[in-house]
Amino acid sequence: MLDISELTVRYGKLTALDQVDIRVAGGEAVFVVGPNGAGKSTLLKTISGLLRPASGGIGFEGSDIAGVAPEKLCQRGLALVPEGRHIFRTLTVEENLLVGMMIRRDKAAAKQDLERILQTFPILRDRFRGVAGNLSGGEQQQLAIARALLQRPRLLMIDEPSLGLAPLVIDQVYASLKDLNAAGLTLLVVEQSTARVLDLATRVYVLRSGKVVLSDSAEALATGNAMEEAYFGYAGRESA
Repeated sequence: MLDISELTVRYGKLTALDQVDIRVAGGEAVFVVGPNGAGKSTLLKTISGLLRPASGGIGFEGSDIAGVAPEKLCQRGLALVPEGRHIFRTLTVEENLLVGMMIRRDKAAAKQDLERILQTFPILRDRFRGVAGNLSGGEQQQLAIARALLQRPRLLMIDEPSLGLAPLVIDQVYASLKDLNAAGLTLLVVEQSTARVLDLATRVYVLRSGKVVLSDSAEALATGNAMEEAYFGYAGRESA
């Protein structure tokens, strides 16, 4: 579904991503983990059209999308939940969700999707008429994910879903993501913390200083210390 090949992104003279290769097959939950400043957010911003790569390719369902405008990528089935959630705090929960439906032309189907979303995230039904800025951090994260889902994406990208949340709330967010993936939604998630990654991931990439230093299946990484060693820079290897 997503094939990133030799992707290089620069901010002026600073290289943020250096020859990065990442693949995401349909139905997978692929995680990119790494320390602060590794280039994780840059990766998602580049895939979603917010940044232009210096070189390399980004293939999505067989088409090169490098440099394509974000709104066109939304229409093609790519959705991003950005770091910090970026909900409209002065709008109601309902109004935030309606924003997610703006690109939809199938209004009847969109309304049905909204009902399913409210079943998936019942707290949003409870807070439906309330101001989004009054939601807790975990509720805001659910709202951001729900808004993206209303675009009916084929690939959902999420930047640090656990950022700033209490452990119990992180468990709830990850449970929702696991259910969505089990229902067939393809996920690409970046995280700084590795604590819960292997419970959901199909495959994991470790990014350090803009380079992929480890890639392997979650099953293979479940034993041993390879992910920890790559994350902290004790070792570096890349496997197919």
